[in-house]
Amino acid sequence: MFGKKTLVELIEELRKDSQVTHWHEIPEENAKSVEMPADLDDKITNALKNRSISQLYTHQKSAYERVMAKDNVVAVTPTASGKTLCYNLPVLQRHMNNPEGRALYIFPTKALAQDQMAELNEIIDEMEVNINSYTYDGDTPANIRQVVRKAGHVVITNPDMLHAAILPHHTKWISLFENLETIVIDELHTYRGVFGSHVANVIRRLKRICAYYGSKPTFICTSATIANPEELASELIGEPVRLINNNGAPKGRKHFVFYNPPIVHKQLNIRKNGTKVVNELASRFLKEKIQTIVFARSRVRVEIILSHLQELVKNEINRQSIRGYRGGYLPKQRREIERSLRSGETIGVVSTNALELGVDIGQLQVCVMNGYPGSIASSWQQAGRAGRRQDESMVIMVANSSPLDQYLFQHPEYFFEGSPETARINKNNLIILVDHLKCAAYELPFHRGDTFDGEDVAEILEYLTDERVLHENNEQWFWMNDAFPAHNISLRSAAQENVVIIDQSVVENHRVIGEMDTFSAMTLLHDEAIYLHEGTQYQVEYLDWDEKKAFVREVDVEYFTDANLAVKLKVLEIDKQDDVGQYSIQYGDVMVTAMATIFKKIKLETFENIGSGPIHLPEQELHSNGLALTLSKDAFASEKEDHIEQVLMGMAHVLQHVSCVHVMCDRNDLHAVPEVKAIHSEQPTVFLYDRYPGGVGLSESVYGQINEIIKECLDFVWNCACEGGCPSCVGVASVDPEAEVKKWVLKILSQTVTYE
Repeated sequence: MFGKKTLVELIEELRKDSQVTHWHEIPEENAKSVEMPADLDDKITNALKNRSISQLYTHQKSAYERVMAKDNVVAVTPTASGKTLCYNLPVLQRHMNNPEGRALYIFPTKALAQDQMAELNEIIDEMEVNINSYTYDGDTPANIRQVVRKAGHVVITNPDMLHAAILPHHTKWISLFENLETIVIDELHTYRGVFGSHVANVIRRLKRICAYYGSKPTFICTSATIANPEELASELIGEPVRLINNNGAPKGRKHFVFYNPPIVHKQLNIRKNGTKVVNELASRFLKEKIQTIVFARSRVRVEIILSHLQELVKNEINRQSIRGYRGGYLPKQRREIERSLRSGETIGVVSTNALELGVDIGQLQVCVMNGYPGSIASSWQQAGRAGRRQDESMVIMVANSSPLDQYLFQHPEYFFEGSPETARINKNNLIILVDHLKCAAYELPFHRGDTFDGEDVAEILEYLTDERVLHENNEQWFWMNDAFPAHNISLRSAAQENVVIIDQSVVENHRVIGEMDTFSAMTLLHDEAIYLHEGTQYQVEYLDWDEKKAFVREVDVEYFTDANLAVKLKVLEIDKQDDVGQYSIQYGDVMVTAMATIFKKIKLETFENIGSGPIHLPEQELHSNGLALTLSKDAFASEKEDHIEQVLMGMAHVLQHVSCVHVMCDRNDLHAVPEVKAIHSEQPTVFLYDRYPGGVGLSESVYGQINEIIKECLDFVWNCACEGGCPSCVGVASVDPEAEVKKWVLKILSQTVTYE
């Protein structure tokens, strides 16, 4: 009987594996600790000592001092560095200074809110002081809600509840708003794009109500590592902030490995199933009883990996010591899994990104990711789950055949050395702004001369008066509609008229599980589409376009659907223009006219087309922002039109995927469209546009770094291992060398880029 292998031995074995494409080592660091603040109340100090905390990390003390000086702060330190004390300490001290003072905590998820409430309550219990902290979300019972409103010293909620349940009923929350001293916004990096633009306007409304009741709270934000935390925090809260990034938490040695599965089809550059590779790698560690977490992209994938892992290790360890963790599990079950991970009873856990945010699960030694999570910030959040104290740890990211994964694995320096993504919001997007002005007018009338947190909105208020939404009387604007505006506005979408998604998996219990803007619904919610919601697969059984309802049923299939959109773009106005190499690029307002025509069923692992069907939906229009990369017809010599179209499609494909990595967005947020003869220039053009009404600044960000993006597109296609083009680089499998799509894409890209 051989002895168990240690983590160090397994790390050395992995170093010799030929599929490891990059090995990054992060050295260990000792803690940087400082004495407790002199003005910290003895009851807080003693409570912390009882929890074995006798000193603070440097960033915790810095945050405390700045908040007590009434500065807004954003604390940016790695996962498990004790960010919670950055806000709990000043909030508790402020309560000791003023027992009437209140605090509002905003978390992006219910699970995180529950976890943080439990941690805060443990300190409060040790202090033996009467401080009431409550969560206020959709699960809060009606009889408890009144207690929270009247007696909650710390109210813990989420942006959706703040938007739809607290602000519109502020007269029931007078004791909170009159005494509000501190607002905590956790996981700041999640507030980007459309969601972040909405939340910034919810904060504008919150500040307006605070001012009405005479309070001016301090904001404490915390974030994972992003390129622009100060800018994002300042934009979100509408005020200057102080950056706290002097991390004092200790770190153990960490190995971060990129593992690319072997190629099984050379011409098409298709690789071995990533899920199988994840199972093989994770089982190596689990068999040696090394605590391991596996991250998967969907609920379905979690269950598939879990069942395979339990089968692979059943002879070495108890199957029950490997657990799943995802949305859909009951809160009680989640808490039990978290507890068993902390205690070490559970050796392995397979999770969606539900465990990516700061829920406490103790110390794990290995993290295996099934594919790139979609952003560098998310990747580091997941990686932070391994080695949460000072021991050596291992992170393995396993690639799949997708363009995003293969691009990243070709450019590890972008991941490890480049700055993380810039999170962008556009809180003055006209559609989003108008929606929140309606909500704000419902909450409190506007006086002539008022601004909306510094933004002059008189013209919009006049417009809403003309539309008979507001009524002007005696230099004031009042809400005059019977409807309750917040209920009709989703924080997750920019469009006003959304398609409601109804799950009818359980016959006697049909329930609404989400909504989607009409433009996206054409390609994602048509009849027979496979729709993913929190990782669960649903098939759309019927889309009632007139009533804006999609009826779905839960399924488990090995394919996804991709719809073809017949898209035409019309350039309405050019705001910026520049030359790139031999070609030109313009940015401005565009009108997108789209019609969904057919959909394809594509196998998850190999990207094979395994079926198709028609879509019968009316044409839709979208007014947005976009950029046009205009090429010269001469560049294609005497090529036929259908070949030019193929090359432009290849360019559009690679440009879309590389741009999405750069501007930190999902590939559905930024769309690329090739046109052989664009209306505005009569030249071959590739358009890239924000897939949201009014735009959210994504294509503008691409415009600002287009030369760098084209360079990386060129490198990516050049370094792809396929011969004539494949789904990973130019989007099409070009087995026929006569087509030469890859060769032409390289030629055009090389002429487009400029080298200084």
